[in-house]
Amino acid sequence: MKLDSKIPGGPIQEKWDARKFETKLVNPANKRKYKVLVVGSGLAGASAAASLAELGYQVECFCFQDSPRRAHSIAAQGGINAAKNYRNDGDSVWRLFYDTVKGGDFRAREANVYRLAQLSVNIIDQAVAQGVPFARDYGGLLDNRSFGGAQVSRTFYARGQTGQQLLLGAYAALSRQIGLGAVKMFPRTEMLDVVVVDGHAKGIVVRDLVTGEIRSHAGDAVVLATGGYGNVFYLSTNAKGCNVTATWRAYKRGAGFANPCYTQIHPTCIPVSGDHQSKLTLMSESLRNDGRVWVSKKQGDKRKPADIPDAERDYYLERKYPSFGNLAPRDIASRAAKQVCDEGRGIGDTGLGVYLDFRDSIQRLGKDAIAARYGNLFHMYAKITAEDPYSQPMRIFPAVHYTMGGLWVDYDLMSTIPGLFVLGEANFSDHGANRLGASALMQGLADGYFVIPYTIAGYLAGQKAGAVKPDHPQFGKVAGEVAAMTKRFLSINGKRTVDDFHKALGRIMWGKCGMARNEKGLGEALREIPALREEFWKDVKVLGGDLSLNQSLEKAGRVADFLEFGELLCRDALERRESCGGHFREEWQDDGEARRDDENFCHAAVWEYAGEGKAPVRNVEPLEFENVHLAVRSYK
Repeated sequence: MKLDSKIPGGPIQEKWDARKFETKLVNPANKRKYKVLVVGSGLAGASAAASLAELGYQVECFCFQDSPRRAHSIAAQGGINAAKNYRNDGDSVWRLFYDTVKGGDFRAREANVYRLAQLSVNIIDQAVAQGVPFARDYGGLLDNRSFGGAQVSRTFYARGQTGQQLLLGAYAALSRQIGLGAVKMFPRTEMLDVVVVDGHAKGIVVRDLVTGEIRSHAGDAVVLATGGYGNVFYLSTNAKGCNVTATWRAYKRGAGFANPCYTQIHPTCIPVSGDHQSKLTLMSESLRNDGRVWVSKKQGDKRKPADIPDAERDYYLERKYPSFGNLAPRDIASRAAKQVCDEGRGIGDTGLGVYLDFRDSIQRLGKDAIAARYGNLFHMYAKITAEDPYSQPMRIFPAVHYTMGGLWVDYDLMSTIPGLFVLGEANFSDHGANRLGASALMQGLADGYFVIPYTIAGYLAGQKAGAVKPDHPQFGKVAGEVAAMTKRFLSINGKRTVDDFHKALGRIMWGKCGMARNEKGLGEALREIPALREEFWKDVKVLGGDLSLNQSLEKAGRVADFLEFGELLCRDALERRESCGGHFREEWQDDGEARRDDENFCHAAVWEYAGEGKAPVRNVEPLEFENVHLAVRSYK
């Protein structure tokens, strides 16, 4: 597999301008001839579809929800980063770039990260122009708050609904283009495969989730903006519909999959309460601005939190990381929580939890001020737990949240399949081994609004518009393969439900490849997952038929892909013999802190599909650090 990152030459501050100047253009009259298929309508997909249509391209946009407003982007609560320096506290594009590279444990490509920091300032202006109701200070200026991994206030927010409000802004732009006829929207439609013609992505095969009809759509380029794969763990903070199918099917058609082992554990999730749960609920990282994290200094302390005096409390993040305190990055805060729970100092019946306490901030600022900042989050917590966070601490514990791995892309966001572009969480490009809070929204909107409108032109300028039609033989071949898989699911008629298999996979993944990993556990997972997959194809029960609404069939396809992808994730984790960011190998640590191996693993691992039943091939893209020197990542 050839991995050409296509990073422009010259100083890092000038690379993006250089790329925009040297990229081939498509003149306005010719843009109308090209069709772009955008799969996904969250922040990355909606912003890309709206922007490309505004430029004049024909756009078809696909989402499996009934509306783009239901995309998982709405779940991002706390804010979006931008290097505006409105607080005059020392922020800059360079500092955001540095914090992001360091936050990713020096496992991201410098050029892409710097471009993201540059574009951050434009995103806020775009969103404000769309009417996104960001919080404002007393004087009416845009307000900021702090997030983990930074010592400046650069996070713009709309209470605890930032993702939802930004998505509504992108959806308004998309709706305008739909109304003008520039975008054709296909809701309730799931992409099941990519069609590659003469080595280029020229279309997709989809299933209408209402009628069951399998259709082919041809285009001149395909854009995937389908989110991450956190649901491979079954229990995660992701919406139940989030899946790996689009990127996994693209991988099996030749797209490289980079760093699948980079999974993020978020430290502020409502703890697991029982086997009945189908997902977990996130409490925004923004709460760590005013909430203090602690446990008792004593093992097995079952007293009520109000009965534990300050002298007997361990504010362990403040103790271990005095420079950042409760705003230590997510991977570090999560491991610290696991460590105190492993010591027997966790809270609740399970001992898997810590306190997030607002007592001191309420005394300092008043209840009304805290309610103004976090009221909807407090309300959500109270509804779920039947506990009042104003009068007693929240209970939190780490859970699977975001995934930094994804399809490999070059500087132009194109995968190893020419014509297949990948945006947002679906690609691997900007966060390295750990994502800092409030950077997911930043990347999704940067990719959609400000990167892909330029870079896709460089590809399309070399393509003949409309050269491939849906009647091309390759579309019929791929559609036939999709239909055959559907028939196979329905013909097994076993005894176990799809969810039963998904839960079993999740137990393996969390237990052997979760917050901490080791060679023994990963070896066991790599034996257990293939056995579970074999059992799935013998004994799964998929109800209903193929020519109707059938959510059992939908889930079967997604879980089948998770059962294959989970093995690749564990294989990647086994091969990366170091600890970095969210990938924590117990063999490589310094008293609980991750220990990298820059000599052997300062690279992106890019996996290449070798065929059914064959071991995938591990390729490497070396990472070069010319502007931020490799160093021990410390937040103490």
